[in-house]
Amino acid sequence: MTGKVTVASLLDAKQQGRKVVAVSCYDYTTARLVAQTDVEMILVGDSAAQVILGHDSTLPATMDFMVAITAAVRRAVPNVCLVADMPFLSYQLGIAEAVRNAGRFAVECGAQMIKIEASSAYLDVIKAVSDAGMAVMAHIGIRPQNILRIGRFRAEASNAEMAAQLIALAQQMVNAGAVALLLEGVCAEVARIITERSDVPVISCGSGPHCDGQILIAPDILGLTQGHQPKFAKSFANLGDATIAAFAEYASEVRAGKYPDTEHCYRMKDGELDRLRKMLENNA
Repeated sequence: MTGKVTVASLLDAKQQGRKVVAVSCYDYTTARLVAQTDVEMILVGDSAAQVILGHDSTLPATMDFMVAITAAVRRAVPNVCLVADMPFLSYQLGIAEAVRNAGRFAVECGAQMIKIEASSAYLDVIKAVSDAGMAVMAHIGIRPQNILRIGRFRAEASNAEMAAQLIALAQQMVNAGAVALLLEGVCAEVARIITERSDVPVISCGSGPHCDGQILIAPDILGLTQGHQPKFAKSFANLGDATIAAFAEYASEVRAGKYPDTEHCYRMKDGELDRLRKMLENNA
């Protein structure tokens, strides 16, 4: 990738009808690999609480944790558009707290966009963060931080009434200052309508092919995820099996005494071993 991808770059892509490619990842090593492709956007999502920490929801992700991993990803991807995810209770406690926490991502991590899971109750938060000079991505549709109230997730906007409400909500988010939308788990027909009606880029997370861009989490793309996966997840490699095989081979070579071999050991300079032996003999 040549040149830094900015929020303006994403708007240009929408206006030109060019799809935006986004990936969620959470660590420096993976992000460095992503940066060597033409992926334009990385979202450091609070799904790291599940993928990295092993929790059963996104709720345990804290601001300090999210700031640390977002900063790590930025060090790996100086030119990719970086989106930071506001975790649970980082913006629900009041506008001042929301702006302060969003500002941490901008100042401490170099994030170019702040993602907020938003209902109509948080339009004032969207506006306040935007008015403070930060670009906001409003996340609507399935909102994982809502798991305590909902209990389980299902596709959003599956009937006409729900669809109309979501379409209206999307416009409200843009009116409040959002410069991008992320639609998660929205029926494809509705996502298409929202995308066609929106002046800002619309990114799909399991919301069909008609949005301005797509996002998947890196472990799903690489085939590293085991167990249940959402309907929209697709693996583009099978690195899970390859990773297991590599660890098994490593264990086998260690136990057999094959690793480390001469090639993988540091050696003393010529003559130094003899000198050492003489020193030890003299000190005996």
